[in-house]
Amino acid sequence: MAVLTPGIRYGTDSAARDVLLDALDQALVESVRFRTRDGEFVVGGSSACAYAVDVFTPRFFTDVVCFGNLGLGEAYMRGDFAMSEGSLEDFLTLLLRSRLDEKIGRTSRLALRALAIRLQNALRGRHDAVQHHYDIGTDLFETFLDPTMTYTCGYARSPDDTVETLQRNKLERVCQKLRLTHGERMLDLGCGFGGLLMFAAERYGTNGVGVTLSRDQYEWANLEIARRGLGDRVEVLLMDYREATGTYDKVVSVGLLEHLSPSEYGEFFRKVAASLKPGSLGLVHAIGTSRPGRSRHDAFIQKYVFPSSHQIRLPALITAMEKSGFALLDVENMIRHYAVTALRWLERFRAEGHSLDPARYDETFHRMWEYWLAAGVAAARASDGALYQVLFHNDRAAPIPFVRV
Repeated sequence: MAVLTPGIRYGTDSAARDVLLDALDQALVESVRFRTRDGEFVVGGSSACAYAVDVFTPRFFTDVVCFGNLGLGEAYMRGDFAMSEGSLEDFLTLLLRSRLDEKIGRTSRLALRALAIRLQNALRGRHDAVQHHYDIGTDLFETFLDPTMTYTCGYARSPDDTVETLQRNKLERVCQKLRLTHGERMLDLGCGFGGLLMFAAERYGTNGVGVTLSRDQYEWANLEIARRGLGDRVEVLLMDYREATGTYDKVVSVGLLEHLSPSEYGEFFRKVAASLKPGSLGLVHAIGTSRPGRSRHDAFIQKYVFPSSHQIRLPALITAMEKSGFALLDVENMIRHYAVTALRWLERFRAEGHSLDPARYDETFHRMWEYWLAAGVAAARASDGALYQVLFHNDRAAPIPFVRV
């Protein structure tokens, strides 16, 4: 039962506080202490509190009830709350593990009260202006990524692996799954900063072409290719993946599919099919979901991180692959590896983010980026998210190895 300290009632915000604390009290398996200007509220399990949330403005409760993760994230960006005990990422993990959104939806009394508050806010309009759009630069990514600038899930052999180890493990596994050999040509669709292409060239003797729509990635990658003396073997082009030409021994895509809608999967795999030589392998790596229905990322990610992004659903992906003539060889869900990867990114950003130019990355941006990385840790630990690596062949009669990489 919640331990509530009576305080001043202040309209909609007070009603939202009661809704949220009531829902948390029923849902949480661990106790959380909320410290507000009206006193302390202990909700959840009967164990000693491992988390304390200091709430500095009453609208915090209204925002969370009305806008879920978007409201919670924006409250963190404004500094409306802070964790005085426990970490942000562990607190978000607890909320996800407790399925708070489902709890409110299942309990009619709570659902009706939450709906009433949402209607009141819809009538009065959203109280915050649209967040300023930041032009994210390479210097941001250099604060928390490994030297290859790989901004996708790594592969953990230990929960203590460094960022460098995680990404080296991942790049090695991708190359092994594709059975790369010396002299082969590989196409990387959505190649980012080109880390996989350079790794494959140096370790496996391949030649590679990558395409990206990001000018920052294009410029950084080609400078790094020249620095490593790989200009005769690796090339990164600034273009849409549909404009890539030529045929290749292997085609890979790590982190592109999330930026396509499910209706575009068919076009994507037709492009892959046209780019592969007969008897060849391909691999895609993408964030997904095991929940049926909607595939769009939540509102916070849509607004601040990846606009118009989607989490792939495996049935839609496989259907598009098969229609393009591919045989599925292997599917691996690496979502728990993303939890370790995002945690290492978060730790580095907290340690190194202070070096960024404050005129370009202000405190609100820092808190937004910290929240995004912390939410990534939590989602990989406790949500219905997935991280799929899918290996496929354009010959349905191709032999399949007895042992997975």
